[in-house]
Amino acid sequence: MSHAPRRRILARTVILDRALESLPLFRLSDSGEEVAISFTADGGGRWRVLPAPGERLPGTFDQDVYVELLRRFHEADAPADGTLTFTLHDFLRTMGRRVDGRTYEQLRSALNRLQRTALESTEAWYDAVSGSRWTGQFTMLTTVSIDRRRLTDRDQLALFSTLTNNEPGDAHVTLSPQIRSNIAAGFTIALSSSRYGQLSSPVARRLYRVLQVARSEHGKVWEVPLERLAEQLPLTQRYPSHLQRVLQPAHEMLLAAGVLRNATIAQHEKTWTVSYQLGD
Repeated sequence: MSHAPRRRILARTVILDRALESLPLFRLSDSGEEVAISFTADGGGRWRVLPAPGERLPGTFDQDVYVELLRRFHEADAPADGTLTFTLHDFLRTMGRRVDGRTYEQLRSALNRLQRTALESTEAWYDAVSGSRWTGQFTMLTTVSIDRRRLTDRDQLALFSTLTNNEPGDAHVTLSPQIRSNIAAGFTIALSSSRYGQLSSPVARRLYRVLQVARSEHGKVWEVPLERLAEQLPLTQRYPSHLQRVLQPAHEMLLAAGVLRNATIAQHEKTWTVSYQLGD
């Protein structure tokens, strides 16, 4: 009983690499056919997200897997080797996902995709240890190993009716040293895990993370060109009217959750600007 309160406190917090969160990572629309994500960072650096040959970009489910991995990393007191061990069954339950054959395969694919998707920085990603913009490639996960479980936890098999030879397994994954080094250096943002989970829109979840970056860098008031925000999230829509329709439900969720106090989109001459007042 003495350990339960500590686990609940840690579980409410997600610590993320602030440099990575300022860059686009995940496709937020499952209808897109983009072959890569390209972004020009502040200062002129170039950032690209490159899927492995024959695979798609990480998407909305992968985004939630990534956040859950970082929540577990923080809860485990940031192990020095970056390795996390968990059962796929428990991981899906913690994410609030239904556990069946489809979601088991979805999770396995997401973990492998996070390992194989290349993040390419040309003076775009900030290395907090060296204090400079970094050039090179890395992946969010450096290793992924999933061991099938044929003799233990047979009571879980009923949850996977579509599986024949594959049982739920034990996963061992390792976070990249780049992400771990920035977290260790304190170049981070913090999320409320419960608040993140209450946001039903992938756009709202991503915007929540971007707003936490803005809070660290600009305080409680942030103004950003609408076009620039669309690139940073990223959103595939380009017309201001289309972008407003996508952002409005996300703004409403974030206002209801207390992340935002106000959000307005206005046109100044030829430029559309989004103005945010962040909540406490």
